[in-house]
Amino acid sequence: MAQNQQKITTFITFEGQAVAAMDLYTSVFKDARIENEVRYGVEGPGKEGTIQHAVFSIHGQAFMCSDSFVKHDWDITPGVSLFVHCEDEEEIDVVFTKLSDGGKVLMPLGDYGFGKKFGWVEDPFGVSWQLNLPE
Repeated sequence: MAQNQQKITTFITFEGQAVAAMDLYTSVFKDARIENEVRYGVEGPGKEGTIQHAVFSIHGQAFMCSDSFVKHDWDITPGVSLFVHCEDEEEIDVVFTKLSDGGKVLMPLGDYGFGKKFGWVEDPFGVSWQLNLPE
């Protein structure tokens, strides 16, 4: 294993929405980018142009994702979430607004006694994000 490679990487399974999700995440966070992607071709087995495998990063943290060509009986659960330490009030407000647009607010931005400001959202793709602005 390479010296700087993460040992554990979050893997998100989408059903045809991986490109849109990565586009949202890389537009919301300042230091985010798509590292690599492999798309299904005409030969499949997934729908042409959807993501067979991709890696994107947010603030140096790598995430893997794909578009499953198999319909699953399960969906993404908010019980497992991505926890983000925001740097300032502007960042938490912008990220919260953009991730909750088309999704749902699980806990509105507020002071819950464990940080200056906290909010929990589920984005339009079903991925759960806890956003915290430390004291």
